Amino acid sequence: MKRRKADQKNLLVILCLMGMSFNANSHAILVKSIPAENEIVGSAPEKIEVWFNEGVGSEYKALAVIDSKGKRVDNHDVEQGLTDKSYLYTTVSKLEPGKYTVRYRVVSKDSHIITGKFQFSIGQ
Repeated sequence: MKRRKADQKNLLVILCLMGMSFNANSHAILVKSIPAENEIVGSAPEKIEVWFNEGVGSEYKALAVIDSKGKRVDNHDVEQGLTDKSYLYTTVSKLEPGKYTVRYRVVSKDSHIITGKFQFSIGQ
């Protein structure tokens, strides 16, 4: 009986340590965007919004919108939510129908730089 309780305690300690290790090494992950990845929208959005699974650093953040010709079409004004540090957005001028790529760069809580991209389209 004592051996079984000791094994259970050891297992609990190991599981707790594994959980702490996982949280300490986690990176920010893009979990939502407006427009959504690969979405076809009927009208041009006024801003591009992204959310991560955790708050991200306010330094070195970037959010760029690029048209199908490779031209940057956002207003170079990336902002972070005041109360929700997982939220970033940038405004765009009137976008024409076509395919757009959104590129992002943020710093995770663990200080790693996270980059990624997704696409959306306007029109048919």
